[in-house]
Amino acid sequence: MSSFRPGRLVGILVGTVVILGFGVYGPAMLLGPLPAVTATTVTPTTGASASTPPVLSANGASAIAVLAATTSDVSGTTSIGAVSQAAEPIAVAGTADALPMASIAKVVTALVVLDAKPIAEGESGPVVTLTAADFQSYLDYDRAGARSVTVFADEQWTELEFLQALLLGSSNNHADSVARWAFGSLDAYVEAANAWLAENGLTDSAVVDATGLSDGSAGTATDLARLAGLAATDPIVSSIVERPASALADRRGVENTTSFLPEEGITGISRSYTDAAGVCFLFTAEVSDGASSFTFSGAFIGEPTYDALTADLTALMESARAGVGPLSVLAAGDEYAAFESAWGEEASAVVGVSRTRYAWQAATPEAATVTLKDFTTARTGANIGKVQLTVAGEKLSAALKLDRAINNPGPGWRLLHPIVMITALLDQ
Repeated sequence: MSSFRPGRLVGILVGTVVILGFGVYGPAMLLGPLPAVTATTVTPTTGASASTPPVLSANGASAIAVLAATTSDVSGTTSIGAVSQAAEPIAVAGTADALPMASIAKVVTALVVLDAKPIAEGESGPVVTLTAADFQSYLDYDRAGARSVTVFADEQWTELEFLQALLLGSSNNHADSVARWAFGSLDAYVEAANAWLAENGLTDSAVVDATGLSDGSAGTATDLARLAGLAATDPIVSSIVERPASALADRRGVENTTSFLPEEGITGISRSYTDAAGVCFLFTAEVSDGASSFTFSGAFIGEPTYDALTADLTALMESARAGVGPLSVLAAGDEYAAFESAWGEEASAVVGVSRTRYAWQAATPEAATVTLKDFTTARTGANIGKVQLTVAGEKLSAALKLDRAINNPGPGWRLLHPIVMITALLDQ
């Protein structure tokens, strides 16, 4: 898009005189560049449709975020697209303050340990020999009535077994033991864990221990819904919670504390209670119509009772089954820019191929970002830019096509508009 700036008039007039003086007016006008078309961005109109928003808890704080959604293309095939966990949750309720997170802190412990001591898929990681301090930790938690899994000094556990006891059994002694093993001390672990939270954008949450028994280990529902997504997409953590071991090899059984309402399509990641935190639950959930699916992660913290958690999760899943369906995010033919040439031709930049998601119908796309190419003439259907937007935490884009041609105006118009033509020449 060219513009006529004050102060250039003299240059244009001088250029015109020079061109006329040297007798090259005709060739310059006929062969010179045309001015670029002017562009104006447009917000497409969308028809209002009834939708069912997510129903979250009136207690404490809760949030859900998109984890994965089915993508449909023009051929009718589908593929699963993971969603960035940095995206804002699609629904948040309750207080925005950080609340005690109870054993959700153990999910942080597992992810931070795996970040420092990764385990390859299908393997169990290094073997750890337990110490007298590990045995004493078990005795202390058992005496206090806190969740623990029996260990003895000089026993050998693999890192994977540590994490199974930590996540499935919510074992407080295993949380401390694996943190000391990975980082040398609990203080060093806490420092590493808070750095990890910051690196992953969970800046409104912090831990002061590996277990979550301390009230100082607290997080916002927004951060913890994202944390659920990070846990669900970690191959080791997800395999543990999705396929829990009924017993550890050569050890005592470990009760699975994570499972809750699986018949509703919910996969628990952490379920716990403390007097300060109330009932806290970290989870993922899936809604499917048999051909497409929509998966979201979530966090409910500060629930007063397990009955309240049951009622709130049931209401959430009812709203999910009513509210999730095919959502045309970028519809073919939607106009995102209007063009006009200096010689009066008009055209629009429209979405060429629809982008549809199986998603929550209540999701409202963020403002679109439109990127356009500079051009003077173009054929119908030419690719002249793209539109990008984020809906329910997922970034989508589509190519923009020209809905009608912008043609060359011909020699007559060129010869009769010297100032416009010379301005275009100087701009180039």
